[in-house]
Amino acid sequence: MTEPAPPALGWRDRLLPVWILTAMAAGVGLGSAVPSVGPWLDSVQVASVSLPIAVGLLVMMYPPLSRVRYEELREIADRENYRAMLAASLLQNWVVGPFLMFGLAWAFLPDRPDYRTGLILIGLARCIAMVLVWNWLARGDGEYAAVLVAVNSLFQIALYAVLAHIFIVVLPPLLGLDQGGASSGVSTLQVALSVAVFLGIPFAAGFATRFVLLRRRGQDWFENTFVPRTEGLTLVGLLFTVVVMFSLKGSVLVALPLDVLRIAAPLVIYFLVMFTSSYALSIALGFRYGAATAQAFTAASNNFELAIAVAIGVFGIASGQALAAIVGPLVEVPVLLGLVSVALWIRRRYFDEEGVPNRSRAREKPRR
Repeated sequence: MTEPAPPALGWRDRLLPVWILTAMAAGVGLGSAVPSVGPWLDSVQVASVSLPIAVGLLVMMYPPLSRVRYEELREIADRENYRAMLAASLLQNWVVGPFLMFGLAWAFLPDRPDYRTGLILIGLARCIAMVLVWNWLARGDGEYAAVLVAVNSLFQIALYAVLAHIFIVVLPPLLGLDQGGASSGVSTLQVALSVAVFLGIPFAAGFATRFVLLRRRGQDWFENTFVPRTEGLTLVGLLFTVVVMFSLKGSVLVALPLDVLRIAAPLVIYFLVMFTSSYALSIALGFRYGAATAQAFTAASNNFELAIAVAIGVFGIASGQALAAIVGPLVEVPVLLGLVSVALWIRRRYFDEEGVPNRSRAREKPRR
C-alpha cells in the first residue's frame, strides 16, 4: 500500500524559509537599534510572562492544535505499526532527547550554569508546532505528525515542570556535579505556570474549537471552510513571535558572539544526533518514510517558544538562561531547513518508491 501523496506547497509555504530568516533578522535589528524594546516588552506581563509572546504563541499554535484529530487517536493507535512507532517516538523525545541535551550542556558549558540551564529547558521542550512545517516540507506523514503533536502536547502539559525540576535541581547532585548555583531561583510552580499559559491555553482552545465545530457544523465544513480561513494565522503568529523573541535579546546577540557560539555548538550536535539516530531507529524497525520523517523531525526539533517563555518567566529577560533559550531557534531554524534536504536525500537512498525501507523490502520473501 502506497503512502498518500504529499500536499502541494503554495507560494506562501515555499517561501517559508525566507519569511523566517527575514523575521529573525528584523528582530535582531530591532533589538540592536532600539535596546529599550526588550525591557518594554518584558514589562508587559501576565502572571510573570510576556504578554506579546503569549499572544504570538496563541495565534501560532491555535490553528495546528485545532486541526489535530483528537477523536481519531484511539483508532490511529490501533493501525499497523502505530504502537511501535509511538513507543519509539516517546523513547526518543522523552528519554534520549532530555538526557542528550543534559549531557551536552554539562560538557560544553560546565562554567556557565545559566546558559546550561537554558539548554536543558530547550531539551525538555518537545516540538509541537514547527515540526508540522518541517515534516510537510520533507513530505512526511502529516497525519502521524499530528498524532505526535497531540501526544507531545499532553506530555508537556503534564511533565515539563516536573522534568525541569529533576534535570536542573535533582539530577546534578545525584551525579556529583557542581551546579554553581544553577538551581537557585528555579521555581517548579513558576515553570508550571509558564507551561499553562504558553501551551495550555492554545491547546485547550484548539481542542474546544474542534469539538464544538465538528458537532455543530460537521466534518466537511470544518475541513473545507474553517481550516482554510485559519491556516494563515499560523504563519502570522510564527513571524510575529520570531520578531518579538529575537528583539528581546538583539543587542546581546550582537555584543556576545563568542557566547552565542558556545551555546550554538551543543545545539547543532543535538539536532544532528537526534535526527540521524531517529532515522536509523525507524529504518531498523521497518517504518515507512512518512512515519520515519515525522519521527525524525519531532525528535530533532524543539518547542523553542515554550523554552524561551519559561526562561524569561522564571529567570527574567536579562538572564543567561533567556539568552541560551533564544539562541535555540537561531540555530534550529537553519539547521532544520537544511535537514529537510537531507530527509529527501534519505528517501531516495534508503527507501523505495512506496516509502518502504530498502532493507525491509530485501528481507521480504519473493512471491511465487
